[in-house]
Amino acid sequence: MPSDPWQRRAARHAQPAGEPSAASPRKKPITVDRITDAALQVVATEGYDALTIRRVAAVLDTGPSSLYAHIVNKEDIDDLLVGRLCSEVVLPEPDPATWRKQILDVYAQIRDQYLKYPGVSRAALGVVPTNLSTLRVKEGLLAILLAGGIEPQSAAWVLDALSLYVSAYTLEQSLVQQRRRHPDQEWVLGREELIRRFTALPADTFPQTRRYAAELTSGTGHDRFEFTLGLIMDNLTRAQPQPQPTPASDTAG
Repeated sequence: MPSDPWQRRAARHAQPAGEPSAASPRKKPITVDRITDAALQVVATEGYDALTIRRVAAVLDTGPSSLYAHIVNKEDIDDLLVGRLCSEVVLPEPDPATWRKQILDVYAQIRDQYLKYPGVSRAALGVVPTNLSTLRVKEGLLAILLAGGIEPQSAAWVLDALSLYVSAYTLEQSLVQQRRRHPDQEWVLGREELIRRFTALPADTFPQTRRYAAELTSGTGHDRFEFTLGLIMDNLTRAQPQPQPTPASDTAG
């Protein structure tokens, strides 16, 4: 041990002779699954508005250019997000006797997946899905409708209508919850306050709103969700094309 205090201090912090320097840990390789995980993390903690390629790259501790070896653009991440959520959906074996309930159950699963991640349903709007997990769910829903005797054209269109409603419903729910958490958003009203305001409106201008204030504000969001999907399903058979009668002139010998 050196006698000089400064030398002893230097020796204490010096690298031991012959000992190799510690190798820096290798980063995990960037993969599509890791990109999807990071994107979901951003949405879950910061909301869908915060989702950008740069933000996802930051979560992965890399640069945006590293992601482009696996994705094309932001819309590609949207497709991956919806696909990941759809991969959690359990599809039943199509049953002609319970097809309405099966459709409602599958869309309730999709609703609940979307509600886990604030605003993520925006990723499903205006995008033609190519992810196999998303297409799996659409295939399953189509099979249920066809098993229920729904004509293919009507089945295709009602899937669009139901999917659009589920996306809009979950987006609205996410926005309301987000506003309620914000300290300066006291204007987001509860049911009792809404009833009080509706019943205080001028009777000559808003007679129906005053009279039916309780009905206008009744039910939970999920109550209305089930009502709307049920309404569409119950009227679906009426919307199917009816066979046109053959003119008498065409049947004459």
